[in-house]
Amino acid sequence: MGTAIVTLKKGEGRSLKAGGAWVYDNEIESVLGSFEDGDIVQVHDFDGYGMGKGFINRHSKIRVRMLTRNPNQEIDREFLRKRVRDAWEYRKRTVDTASCRLIFGEADFLPGIVADKFSDVLVIQSLALGMDRMKDVIVEELKAALLEDGIRVRGVYERSDAKEREKEGMERVKGFLGDPFDTNVEITENGVRYLVDVKDGQKTGFFLDQKYNRLAVQKLCRDARVLDCFTHTGSFALNAGLAGAREVLGVDASELGVHQARLNAELNGLQDRVRFQCADVFDLLPELEKKGEQFDVVILDPPAFTKSRSSVKNAVKGYREINMRGMKLVRDGGFLATCSCSHFMTYELFTQTLQQAARSVHKRLRQVEYRTQAPDHPILWAADESYYLKFYIFQVCEEK
Repeated sequence: MGTAIVTLKKGEGRSLKAGGAWVYDNEIESVLGSFEDGDIVQVHDFDGYGMGKGFINRHSKIRVRMLTRNPNQEIDREFLRKRVRDAWEYRKRTVDTASCRLIFGEADFLPGIVADKFSDVLVIQSLALGMDRMKDVIVEELKAALLEDGIRVRGVYERSDAKEREKEGMERVKGFLGDPFDTNVEITENGVRYLVDVKDGQKTGFFLDQKYNRLAVQKLCRDARVLDCFTHTGSFALNAGLAGAREVLGVDASELGVHQARLNAELNGLQDRVRFQCADVFDLLPELEKKGEQFDVVILDPPAFTKSRSSVKNAVKGYREINMRGMKLVRDGGFLATCSCSHFMTYELFTQTLQQAARSVHKRLRQVEYRTQAPDHPILWAADESYYLKFYIFQVCEEK
């Protein structure tokens, strides 16, 4: 355990003082005392005022991630137990916990770690060196907290294979934490059954953040013809089918995703009405348009087109094009559900991009609702990176 003191430059630490959790390398005046990367350090303002404790890593531009605002707080097992219990209590009050995100990094005051619960299996993703050291204790405390509510965890799988690990000077790793188990896990969400591949699926295996957005789309889909773009493992498409859509086409460029989507359709007895196609959405939509295809509901759930500020301009072009294409395929008076999961594509920028897309194709948008990520992915004000999902539902009308 290090005994170092990190002192900020005068005038720096603005996001930290506003409630954020990160101290960047260029905000630091000095680091005094002995430490190793991953150690807990004290953080002081330029005048020596104690601002709390966090863990340091010289390999990362995010030099310190804050764990507490209390300079006297001991970072021990009891501290981690309370953080884990608080996170679980919050989920029990705000979401269906059959499958949910249990820990959402900075927004749960445990920076750099994510924990998802898929039925009786946990998936852990550790993205910061200091938190990596605490990972095993956090898993043990999660299992203990769940067991008190009668939930026995059958297995834990680690998916710390994201590129972000390399920015922390860490290797990408994945594998069982404890005894092996079948990594195809069946879950039920909004009444839809899914097989989740926690070993090879995207991120931690399934996108839990759209849970209630999928539910919101259900009411639009009765007797509808539905197009679900970037369907991944079929989640929006299957919600549409369950809600009584007469015909659903789900499209994704991933063979693995489409294979899983078909299995999920069979699992729900929807294979006759919900079909899937492996194709590049950017190529397929113009083809559907040429054929004169029209849909009652079009759903656009693309991957993040930008993961950095530098690529935002190109991302705007991508979002504009995909939404122009999508709007053209909605029949007059039909509905468009569209979203961005990139933190860098801000609410204002995404909204402006949608306005431009509608104008370009001479459509008028009537907003049905605006939504964000499910409450198990809480948005911590001042920690901007925790607010990333923007989700609109519009009625699309011809210009009248």
